[in-house]
Amino acid sequence: MIKIGIIGGAGYTAGELLRLMIHHPKIIIKSVVSKSNQEKFIHLIHQDLLGEIDNMKFTRSLKKELDVVFLCSGHGESRKELNNINILEKTKVIDLSQDFRIFHQSSFKKRNFIYGLPELQKKIIKKSNNIANPGCFATAILLAILPLAKNQLLKNNIHISAITGSTGSGRKNSDTNHFSWRNNNISVYKIFQHQHLQEIQQTIHQVQNNFCNKIYFVPYRGNFSRGIIITLYTHTIFSLEKNKEIYKEFYKNHPFVNISDVNIDLKQVINTNKCILYLIKENDQLIVISIIDNLIKGASGQAIQNMNIIFNLDETCGLKLKSIRF
Repeated sequence: MIKIGIIGGAGYTAGELLRLMIHHPKIIIKSVVSKSNQEKFIHLIHQDLLGEIDNMKFTRSLKKELDVVFLCSGHGESRKELNNINILEKTKVIDLSQDFRIFHQSSFKKRNFIYGLPELQKKIIKKSNNIANPGCFATAILLAILPLAKNQLLKNNIHISAITGSTGSGRKNSDTNHFSWRNNNISVYKIFQHQHLQEIQQTIHQVQNNFCNKIYFVPYRGNFSRGIIITLYTHTIFSLEKNKEIYKEFYKNHPFVNISDVNIDLKQVINTNKCILYLIKENDQLIVISIIDNLIKGASGQAIQNMNIIFNLDETCGLKLKSIRF
């Protein structure tokens, strides 16, 4: 069994990790660290786990003999955590923050982090000990772009709009994620400046190094709790059918990405590790709609997918989840 530790155990991503892990056949959860909830029962914070792990409490520190540690402390905290805790060199680390995603920030002491997008770097991930889990917007957007980049077809500017649920802001209360503000409301933020643009641009250049055009990204705060839907368009020289062939060929060996022939909606992916893509062509523009659950494929599910790859398990182990439609 794979012995697991989690740091930052009280947040949304850690809660989803726990929910998925308790049914994973190859995992045993050894310790869940929360500085603000030490010695509290985990199900008092993650109340959906009542009846699942009733006897487990948050701890102050990790147990030493662990196979993998998941860092869920939030952006800017992972380096501090690695500096303050004693993790064995052989213990693998999967970080769910943005601290190690950019190449020039990807090393810490003796650890070198690999950008963990399985649909792009599965072979590299398989040999890695340290994974920087991609951001949620970045995951949805890159999965919509990569087949074009792989075929050197990104020759023009890319325009993206995307809307995310309130859980994308984390568990801490703010003016823009509590119910009375989000309900019956919508707003844009960080226009053309969202932090995930760095990892998106970095990854596109990794695949198509001659890409020199602009990416115009407008993110929206949605009035729902979870999920991301993005709409992306760029110039194409091919027919819709040819573009569909390119996408289906690229993802033929990737079990969590599906190409739909009919229009899609967000509920199709909620509570799953799937990304579903829908392609349209209008005049000379290829339009790609991409949907994911921001907490699963955009965070905790993808982290477990990476763990499965590292430990030579079936990629889908513990992640065969059905969407919640009603």
